[in-house]
Amino acid sequence: MPRLGRDLSVVGLGCWQIGAGWGEVSDADGRATVGAALEGGTRLLDTADVYGDGRSESLIADVLAERAPADRPVVATKVGRRAEPFDAATYTDENLRAWVARSRENLRTPTLDLVQLHCPPTPVYCDERVHAAMQRMVDDGWIAAWGVSVETCAEALTAIRYPGVATVQIILNCLRLKPLEQVLPAAREAGVGVIARVPLASGLLTGRYTADTDFGPEDHRTFNRHGEQFDVGETFSGVPFDVGLRAVEELREVAGDRPLAEFALRWVVDTPGVTTVIPGARHPDQARRNVAVAAADPVTDGQRAAVADVYDRLVRPHVHHRW
Repeated sequence: MPRLGRDLSVVGLGCWQIGAGWGEVSDADGRATVGAALEGGTRLLDTADVYGDGRSESLIADVLAERAPADRPVVATKVGRRAEPFDAATYTDENLRAWVARSRENLRTPTLDLVQLHCPPTPVYCDERVHAAMQRMVDDGWIAAWGVSVETCAEALTAIRYPGVATVQIILNCLRLKPLEQVLPAAREAGVGVIARVPLASGLLTGRYTADTDFGPEDHRTFNRHGEQFDVGETFSGVPFDVGLRAVEELREVAGDRPLAEFALRWVVDTPGVTTVIPGARHPDQARRNVAVAAADPVTDGQRAAVADVYDRLVRPHVHHRW
């Protein structure tokens, strides 16, 4: 990854689940999940300062404190969702430094490997003032590199134009294909790393859910089903739940004999232009299964065409124009 200057494993670990927003996860399970992913070979942990108000970052720090420095993975965190009010004017040098300083404390490191602006207001992506502030923190040794996490393809394409941006994190999965059109080719040409998030569409693409599944009141799949708390695209990738269930039934047939979750993750891994994919996990066994996808058989061209067909017929009208 030219702009980042470090290699990443093709499968990382998304650490939102061990912070909050996915139902109860104990500290012990959170630490064990991170440890299982590292033992399985992952070299990227992705977190954010708002995942459990710093809890996810702190649990990661607990695990890394027991490992040799040579075994340390890349830890990518995100800042900016603490902005109050949540508008572009709040992204000042002072506030950016305060947010980064807090993550340095939570992760117990003087230099953060990668700091991503966490789906900020759209004007921030082209704000030279913000770019300069992030670069100053690179120059000061507070962060090694910085990137962005985006909601839309248009935001990604804006960010990629700027030479300081090392990575773009974007939703990409079998139910969200729009990044294939322009974002991935543009990132490859610019040497920008692509971190694919929400690869299982908030669990839809595990094939485990039905119309009667109860996710519980503390789970964003309940409280953000219609975008009540944050962008609805982060919950089931913005696909209406009933539509997603119909698509999943067809994708089961496409996957054949392999588990749907493995197929869906491998589809992302095999997508040209993707640097790494960051499935989340709440338990160690989930983390081990996810990391093992790096060694799984690739998806065939015929299967990729079938995924595109399911998307075009069932999903595209609900998501393609929005993100």
